[in-house]
Amino acid sequence: MATIVVKQIGSPIRRPKEQRATLKGLGLNKMHRTRELEDTPSIRGMVNAIPHLVQIVEEKA
Repeated sequence: MATIVVKQIGSPIRRPKEQRATLKGLGLNKMHRTRELEDTPSIRGMVNAIPHLVQIVEEKA
């Protein structure tokens, strides 16, 4: 199972509620937190929807 490590690099303050909900869906809520998530199309879509708030740190096979 492939996984990706996602890090929050931007603040959700003054962002639309859809973007804040996407961060919550990824399990992120505070700056510089990281999460290891499955590499699925839905997770990739969530990350691509908010590239200014998150960054992919590592991709594991």
